[in-house]
Amino acid sequence: MAHFAIPSHILTGKDALTSAIPYLSEYGSRAFIVTGKHVGKSPMLDQLKKTLEKAQIAYYVFDGITGEPTDQMIEEGLVQYRKAGCQFVIGIGGGSPLDSAKAIAAMAVNEGKIADYNGKEMTGRVPGIVAIPTTSGTGSEATKFTIITDQEKDIKMLLKGDCLVPDLAIVDPDFTMDMPKSVTAATGLDALTHAVEAYTSKKAFALTDVFAVSAVRRIMKYLPVAYQNGYDAKAREEMSLAALEAGICINNSSVTLVHGMSRPIGALFHVPHGLSNAMLLKECLGFALDGAYVPFADLGRAIGAATEQDSDETAAKALLTQIEKLCSICEVPTLREYGIKEGEFLPVIEKMAEDAVASGSPGNTRKAVTKEDCMQLYRKIYG
Repeated sequence: MAHFAIPSHILTGKDALTSAIPYLSEYGSRAFIVTGKHVGKSPMLDQLKKTLEKAQIAYYVFDGITGEPTDQMIEEGLVQYRKAGCQFVIGIGGGSPLDSAKAIAAMAVNEGKIADYNGKEMTGRVPGIVAIPTTSGTGSEATKFTIITDQEKDIKMLLKGDCLVPDLAIVDPDFTMDMPKSVTAATGLDALTHAVEAYTSKKAFALTDVFAVSAVRRIMKYLPVAYQNGYDAKAREEMSLAALEAGICINNSSVTLVHGMSRPIGALFHVPHGLSNAMLLKECLGFALDGAYVPFADLGRAIGAATEQDSDETAAKALLTQIEKLCSICEVPTLREYGIKEGEFLPVIEKMAEDAVASGSPGNTRKAVTKEDCMQLYRKIYG
């Protein structure tokens, strides 16, 4: 049986925030806004505040999410949430504030520390969760997942549960217009990774396939445009939709090898999640290819990189070639170019491989993946 879960309400397009007023009023009269320093000083937050005021909803702003979220940030946010007497949570920003908003909402009704829930299913009736992305990539506005770094263990915890799916997703492409090129590339390639992995996952099924193919088509066509010109309205709209579609995909069919190997790099070397995914795409997808020629070939044909007359192996490899070209256009650095030293990277390869396999994501790959495979891939990617 396939289970398909999405937010209760999804509003897209210009003025989506204004259209959200009737829905926001359903979650309570006092909102806890979770964001970072940049968005916290932006016109987007001002617009959100005005919208809440129109809806006669009081609010408290917590802008303590700096970089990728940690368990300490969540603890601090939870303290502020309770002190402010809020009734629901709004995450506005990139994937980090959205993930943090989910984590704070979940921990508001669950006992213990957030680290206690690593790898476990989170449950309970959590406060309402509203997600407003300002980047096009993480898909957190549509997923039951949140990734939080455990600072003591130096691992990225993957927390999950249907209770973490936002009640309301507000996707306005105008909010993504001022993304820097580097963030446009990293988040866009993150969305591409979501869509490709969801389509080629063991857990893929008909409904997720529809969203995955659509997302891959949009990203391959419009990410280069958005990267070259961040103010191209059409490209920003298409990328916002693609990120949403890709988020819906991974929420229901999961990710595979790339994400499993990416999280340890992010935890130990603080590489932004989308960028570390992009760094791994060529080698990880290349490794997975011969275990799933048919789905990879489907995507190759869907983007016009191959025809029906081409063999599945040829079409699959054509897809990989186009993804490599896209990574080149988006100027994705190698681990070495990013500044990670060989003497720091090689000694932790075994730990990263263990953490990757333990995350469960590589197990969704249609080809068997071992700890030794991951170690070999880490060496290859660095070399």
